[in-house]
Amino acid sequence: MSLFKKIFSSEKKETLDKGLEKSKTSFFSKLSKAVAGKSKVDDDVLDNLEEVLVTSDVGVKTTIKIIERIENRVSRDKYLGTDELNQILREEIAGLLSETNIGEAADFEVPKNKKPYVLMVVGVNGVGKTTTIGKLAHQFNKKGLKVVLGAADTFRAAAIDQLQVWADRVGVPIIKQDMGSDPASVAFDTLQSGVNQDADVIIIDTAGRLHNKVNLMNELTKVKRVMQKVIGDAPHDVLLVLDGSTGQNAFEQAKQFTAATEVTSLAVTKLDGTAKGGVVIGISDQFQIPVKYIGVGEGIEDLQVFNKYEFVDSFFK
Repeated sequence: MSLFKKIFSSEKKETLDKGLEKSKTSFFSKLSKAVAGKSKVDDDVLDNLEEVLVTSDVGVKTTIKIIERIENRVSRDKYLGTDELNQILREEIAGLLSETNIGEAADFEVPKNKKPYVLMVVGVNGVGKTTTIGKLAHQFNKKGLKVVLGAADTFRAAAIDQLQVWADRVGVPIIKQDMGSDPASVAFDTLQSGVNQDADVIIIDTAGRLHNKVNLMNELTKVKRVMQKVIGDAPHDVLLVLDGSTGQNAFEQAKQFTAATEVTSLAVTKLDGTAKGGVVIGISDQFQIPVKYIGVGEGIEDLQVFNKYEFVDSFFK
């Protein structure tokens, strides 16, 4: 199928295959039980397949779309054998994502007409937000881009310290203040410093509290407003980091944050340690926001640019 051209380097593809191993094993174990004793795709198989997709964290709405597409294939082709189901699923899910997921990131590139390019990162504590920032800084730095980090998650001293560790590891400057400082003040200082240093990319970390959506919204709105005093159209991207291992909870976090602030891209982390990789399919379909990055391992190179076709290829390989 032309959708599945080889796009990643073999090394990256191997990392992706390995990172999705648990999800794939769990999915195909359920799928084999769903079609046991059946030679063709009938109503029973479709009912069982629906359960497999929902329990694989694809999500109810996306599952219904996939089942409808397969029902259309069955009625059109008259006979579909269960031995074909893997390939059909692969094709229909890739087709669904190609229709609904807008845009895809190029390989850790930023628009050349935005300098400095300001990326604000949001997400609840514990999802891998700071680690994602560190790995992004590494990838941008590796491409020869000058990166400045801003530690605007001033609610926790650990968040500032962790970002400092990543700044040291990657070899990029960090702007920070004491715990309890005004996050907007840190963001302002970071952007001013980035402009003065002729930075290509500025990445701002923010606090991950969801217990009060109104406070979160007010804080993020203030941070954005203050940034715009330095760079009129900042931030250029608001990246929401979600923990893929939480399955359906990641959907809920996405709903909460998209309600609290204008999220423009998503990163889904920790996919290597979970059997819930199907959540990426559901999130890609349900939110009109592109999944830009996925985390498929703990190594510094294991944050990958998300490509829907490569993802589906690895999932159904």
